[in-house]
Parts: sequence; C-alpha cells; structure tokens
Amino acid sequence: MPDKIKERGIKGAIIFDASTLISLSMNGLLEVLIDLKKQFKGKFLITRLVKEEVIDRPIKTKRFGLEALRVKKLLDNKVLEMPSSLGIKSQDVEEKTQKIIDIANSMFVGKGKNIELIHNGEASCLALSRLLLDKKIPHVIAIDERTTRMLGEKPENLKKLLSRKMNTKIKLKQKDFKYFRGFKFIRSSELMYVAWKKGLIDLKDGGSVLDALLFAVKFKGCSISNDEIEKIKKIK
Repeated sequence: MPDKIKERGIKGAIIFDASTLISLSMNGLLEVLIDLKKQFKGKFLITRLVKEEVIDRPIKTKRFGLEALRVKKLLDNKVLEMPSSLGIKSQDVEEKTQKIIDIANSMFVGKGKNIELIHNGEASCLALSRLLLDKKIPHVIAIDERTTRMLGEKPENLKKLLSRKMNTKIKLKQKDFKYFRGFKFIRSSELMYVAWKKGLIDLKDGGSVLDALLFAVKFKGCSISNDEIEKIKKIK
C-alpha cells in the first residue's frame, strides 16, 4: 500500500467520499486541502450525494452545522468541485450509482437477507470513477471506509469480513467481481502523509507530527492498522 501513494497522488482528480471529509473535519484538518489542491493542480471532486451527506443535511443540525459550513466553504471557494466542472452530468452519475447499488447490495446474503454493502454516497464515488475512466482522466477515490475499498480491491475477502462483523454465516450469491475491478483508492491517512511530506502541516516536532496525524485520522474513522501506520512512517 505505501508504495502506491506516490503513483496515485498528484495528477488528474481525487473523488472525495463523505468518510474522508468527515475524518479530516473532525480533526480540524479540512484547511490542509486548500494547500494540497495548489500542489495537486487537478480537481478535488464530490458528487451530489456526498454533498448531501457532508453539507446539505448536517448544515440543518446543531451538532454538525459548523463542520458542514466548513466543507461548504471549500465548495464555495472551488477547492472542492462538482462533476459538472468536468462536463459530467449529475444524472449520468446517479444512473451508474443505482446500477452499482443494485449489484453490490445483492452479492451477499446473511440471515436470509441481502446485505447492504455500500450506501448512496460511496456508490456515487464509484460511479463517478467509472465516468472519469471513460474520459481517460487519471484519478483516485479518497475513502476511509473499509468495505467499499475491499469491494474494489479484494472482494474475495469480503465474505470473511462480513461473517466476522455480523457473527453469522454469509453466502456469496455472485462470484463475478469484474464490475468492481479497476478502482483506485486513497485514504485520509495517505493524504495526510503527502501533506506532511510537502511541509503543509504547520506543526514542528519531526516524525511525531506524522505519527499524530495518522493516529488522529485512525481514531476518527479511517480504516488503517497500526502496522500500516508504521509502514507509512518509514517511507522516505
């Protein structure tokens, strides 16, 4: 995984799922995206469904209103942009989103019911990725949630993970995972590594800053193991 950071990071577009934006927001790290965007010289994208998750719904609440306003500011200032900035229609994203949801959420069965693997926002990120592939635009999906990443990277391991999480026997209805191949992912942990490496974190204390950043996003929802953190810290 760490070797992929450099090859995935700084060209084309990054599609942000709600999980990554929430992890960064809860750690007060959203503004790091402003400097990362300047280094990136590409697009930071969110779908309409992700916008609903991180701005439209939470902005109406007392508990999450401030975080939503901070994300909205990034959108207003075009740090984050909608797919329309690349000529992609929301309708096209949402048509593919529904297809992905229908396939993914009928792949596994537990306790006699189809298991819901992914939600609308995550599925919309995969859908947008497919559309960017059609346009031959290099990109990655920034997502902290483990299940969706496994669906795209190691779907054959999902049965075991789901069985452990749900404490029940899981049946696989569909063994053909080709529809979910080809996605490339990055997490908030890798984004923070890049920011730290490029001197965009205004804290001074050597490697302990990187350690603090990685564990901060881990404790706010980024699915990363302690071993993976140690590997990232060893990258030069």
